[in-house]
Amino acid sequence: MSSVTATTTTPVPSGPAPETGRPRLDWRLRFGALSLIWGFSFLLIKVGTQGYAPFQVTLGRLAFGTAVLAVAMAVRRERLPRGARTWGHLAVAGFLLNALPFSLFAFAELTIPSTLAGICNATSPLWGMALSLVALSEDRPTRVRVAGLGLGFLGVLTVLGAWQGFQGLDARGTALALLASLSYPVGWIYVRRTLAGSSHSNLSLTGGQLLLATVQLAVVTPMFTTLPGDFAVGPLLAIAALGTLGTGLAVLIQYGLVAEVGPTTGQMVTYFVPVIAAAAGIVLLGETLTWSTPVGAAIVLAGAALTQARPKPRTRPKRPA
Repeated sequence: MSSVTATTTTPVPSGPAPETGRPRLDWRLRFGALSLIWGFSFLLIKVGTQGYAPFQVTLGRLAFGTAVLAVAMAVRRERLPRGARTWGHLAVAGFLLNALPFSLFAFAELTIPSTLAGICNATSPLWGMALSLVALSEDRPTRVRVAGLGLGFLGVLTVLGAWQGFQGLDARGTALALLASLSYPVGWIYVRRTLAGSSHSNLSLTGGQLLLATVQLAVVTPMFTTLPGDFAVGPLLAIAALGTLGTGLAVLIQYGLVAEVGPTTGQMVTYFVPVIAAAAGIVLLGETLTWSTPVGAAIVLAGAALTQARPKPRTRPKRPA
C-alpha cells in the first residue's frame, strides 16, 4: 500500500517525477494490477501473522520493499538523498507512513478479519480531509467536501454497527486499524509541509524513507519478540509477497500512473482496494460479513469520493467589446 498521492499506503514526498519513458502496458492494466496488489495486501498480512509476530511481519515487509526500491535505484542510477535535515524529515515520514501504520494493521489483524481491515483503510481520505481543513490553510472547505466527510463517517458507524452497540466487534483490533488509517494523512501533511518541492526525486526520497522505517523496525522488533521456533514457509512467502509487491513494486507502478494520468485518476485506486480486500478475504480465507459491513463500506467510499471533489475554477465573463 504505497502511493505518491493521498491514497492507501506509503505516500511519498512531492519531488520531480521520475523519468518513466514509454509505458510498456496500458495504464488501465497497471491501474488494475495496482488495485489487486493493494487489495490482496490485507490477506497477506493475515497469512503472515499466522506464523510470525506482527512486528516481524512489518520488518520483513519493509526489508523486502526496500530491497525492490534499492534495485530500482541502482538500475536508474539514482542515489539516496543528502543532508541531515532531509534525513530527519524522512525518519519522521518513515515512522508515520510505514513503520507505524504497517505495524498497527498487523496487530489489528490478529483479532479482526482482513476484510474489515481493508475497509478501515478506506477511511484514510476522510481523516485526511478532516485534518487538512485544520492544518493546511490552502485546503478550503466546500459544502460538497464537508457533506462527503459527514457521509463517510456515517458509513464508518454503519460498518461498526453502532445502532447495535458495536456487538460482536473486536473494539481493540478495529481501533488499531482505524488508527493506522489516521496515521497516513498525518504523515502526508507532515511531508507536504517539510519535503514538498524537494530537489530529490520521488524514488530517491521513498528509498530513504523505507530504509529508515526498516531500521526503526529492526531496532524495535528484537525488544518485543523472540526468534520463531520454526520458520513457517507459507506465512514467510506471504510476507515476501507483501513487501516485494505491495510495498516495493506498487510504488513503482504508482509513479508511472501518476506521471501518465495525473494524481486524481491515480488515487482512484483507493476505491477499489476495500472491494478487492473483501472479496479476497471471503473467497480465500472464508471470512464472513454482516450486511452492514458492505453497505457501510459503500457509504464510506461515496463520502471519500466527495471529499476529493475540487470546485471548478470560476471563469470571468467576457467584457463586451
